[in-house]
Amino acid sequence: MPANPRPDLPADLSADAPAQSPAAAPDEASPDAPVRAPGERGRRAATDVPTAPGGRRALVGRRVFSSPMQRRVVYAVVFEALAIGFTTLILAALGNSAGSSAVVGVVSSVVALLWNMLFNTMFEWWERRSGHTGRPLWMRLLHTFLFEAGLVVVLVPAVALILQVGLWEAFLYELALIIFFLIYNAVYAWCFDRVFGLPDSAQ
Repeated sequence: MPANPRPDLPADLSADAPAQSPAAAPDEASPDAPVRAPGERGRRAATDVPTAPGGRRALVGRRVFSSPMQRRVVYAVVFEALAIGFTTLILAALGNSAGSSAVVGVVSSVVALLWNMLFNTMFEWWERRSGHTGRPLWMRLLHTFLFEAGLVVVLVPAVALILQVGLWEAFLYELALIIFFLIYNAVYAWCFDRVFGLPDSAQ
């Protein structure tokens, strides 16, 4: 007679007891298995590629900047590096010496670099508070106009001093630069947003 598989039960009952297979044991999660919150993968995928103007994906295809401050610094440095060259060429074309034009370009860019970071910080704060997203055309025009207006207040006296001209003539030089940079600022901002995506405040 075979041994009773269930010594705690009588032989006739233990024969009828269902055998407990290892597969019936409750599954236990592997300690190495990653634990993901619901929707975490979708949220992470959505933030990996920032949104560009028009709701499209940024051309770089991934998030490049780890913080808004890093984005502002890169934005401003590249903007002003290009601006030095443009300013030098424009002032030289208007009859000024290349040396003085280059000095104006450097001074203008240093001032504009500091103003750019301060202005964009304030503008993005307002943008976040106002609830506007996507940066439509009217907001880009407002951004450009306010930025250039702030520069005029500081740069006209500086240009007059460096080029040894009156305030009116310096204003005319600055006006020529403003006309150019109004276009340059809007085009550069759109291209930067298209390549790297909009700032977090505009998404």
